[in-house]
Amino acid sequence: MNENPFDQQPFVTHYAEGPPRMVPGFAGLQRMTWLLLKERAPAQANILVLGAGGGLELKFLAEAEPDWKFEGIDPSQPMLDLAAQTLGPLAERVTLTPGRVESAAPGPFHGATCLLTFHFIPLEERRHTLQQLRRRLLTGAPLVVAHLSVPEPNRQQWISRYLAFSGAPDSHETRTRLETQLTILTPDQDEALLREAGFLDVHLFYTGFTFRGWVASA
Repeated sequence: MNENPFDQQPFVTHYAEGPPRMVPGFAGLQRMTWLLLKERAPAQANILVLGAGGGLELKFLAEAEPDWKFEGIDPSQPMLDLAAQTLGPLAERVTLTPGRVESAAPGPFHGATCLLTFHFIPLEERRHTLQQLRRRLLTGAPLVVAHLSVPEPNRQQWISRYLAFSGAPDSHETRTRLETQLTILTPDQDEALLREAGFLDVHLFYTGFTFRGWVASA
């Protein structure tokens, strides 16, 4: 059985270097996520962050909104430890909870994010995860998601572009690992799952090569 890299200290130590290198416009994605939440969240909002390990989006959001509070969920304790380190004194406004979405407080939350996480969740769990997020949000509250999402036509060409941008070797081994260890749906499938889970007003707001982001309403 392959070890989970998110539980391995060498990977965790260098995690923060990955998203800016691998995700086109990563800083802009964080800023857009904040703006989309801010449109509907009150001044003293309570925000749920799924896949919070590392703490990058938590830190950005907490710095941008000093009166918001957060719950960050992640199955990896080493990644949550890194999040606490990343947050520093901002951690006073953040509850870091180990586990999956079921471990989150029932809410209701004024908004939720799930950035660069869903491609790690198997298809059979993804609808359930979205449903659990929906149950924890106030009616009309925004959900912001972004992850790998690749169109079916020219899929392999898009994978090549992803590897070239990230600097990863374009090898048979790398492609096999992507296809077997990640769940990369098409944009149409991603949007359909959001709607099936009960989300409304599903809108694409971000496209960066093989990454896409949506905002939807609970």
